[in-house]
Amino acid sequence: MTDWTLTPFARDIGLRYPIVQGPFGGGISRVALTAAVSDAGGLGSFGAHHLEPEELDATVGLLQSATNHPFAVNLWVPKPGQPHELDRTTYERYSDALRPWFERVDMSPPVYRHAASPDFDAQVEVLLERRPAVFSFVFGIPSPEVLAECRRRGIRTVGAATHLDEGTALQDAGVDAVVAAGYEAGGHRPAFLRPATDSVATGPLIAQLSAALDIPVIAAGGIADGRGIASALILGADAVQIGTAFLATDQSGAPDAHKQALRSLRSRYTALTTAFSGRLARGIRNDFLDAFEFADLPPYPQQNWMTAPIKAAAAERDDAELLALWSGQGAALLTDRRDATELFDFLVADTDHILSATPRPTTTREPIA
Repeated sequence: MTDWTLTPFARDIGLRYPIVQGPFGGGISRVALTAAVSDAGGLGSFGAHHLEPEELDATVGLLQSATNHPFAVNLWVPKPGQPHELDRTTYERYSDALRPWFERVDMSPPVYRHAASPDFDAQVEVLLERRPAVFSFVFGIPSPEVLAECRRRGIRTVGAATHLDEGTALQDAGVDAVVAAGYEAGGHRPAFLRPATDSVATGPLIAQLSAALDIPVIAAGGIADGRGIASALILGADAVQIGTAFLATDQSGAPDAHKQALRSLRSRYTALTTAFSGRLARGIRNDFLDAFEFADLPPYPQQNWMTAPIKAAAAERDDAELLALWSGQGAALLTDRRDATELFDFLVADTDHILSATPRPTTTREPIA
């Protein structure tokens, strides 16, 4: 073990290395991936915002059976006053716009109904009962009562900030650590006080948060190798969170077409879009993203509900042009390691090389054509 591993965050959670696997929403987190990272000495994470409370309870039970090491469960904090239902006129307008895309997968737009998300309070109750080592969350801050109960039960809390204002709010609320979610990161921008378009790049955000806050800062966005990890630690981060590199591993639940896109030349071309869910997120360009890049779309969760059948059919067909190809800007740095444990070991060895002058591990760079 080298000195870079002995950060306060790693010691507090009980990790051998200050490396967090980013949580994936939309049903592509997998118990096998979370457990593999936790068993390797990092903090595996499971994105569970889409799960009903009963499903969440079963999933956390599977995680607790799969690993004896700490892991995190990630939820989305609901936005106060967030509308769930589309009016009939708006529904008809967007159904017409999406109809050609439904026809590409031999489907029709969904029948008009209330577009609801799982009950956040009920999800939290499950976590309080199950007591995972870490409860991480995005898009806001749980109530003071929830945070106090987490402390009482020994559950560490980790929020996400895209701006210094959000990091300060998280610390003031009593959260244990904050993810510095840089502009380069893949997937959804977890902004909650500032517009998602105001997101700060990873480097400046790490420096700002680590200078202003007393709680650990976890760097996220564009980090895929030892150079990225070392840079984040030097800038003041206490740990790093890596999503895209683990999304491309065999243990992730991403469709094969998604993994192939991450390891292809097209991963160089990402964009921020609301096309798939109604919330701003970074993904690899494809036909669907390009078609709706500048469209006026319903907010989350309505847009997410309307596009869900298209995404599900695209996953079954392995159609990369209709999938939400979430990816950070570090995808072009992916190596040939497809096993999550091998990837984790490489990240540790590569960071050792940068920070401790050890021999650099042998690697082959992707992308493949």
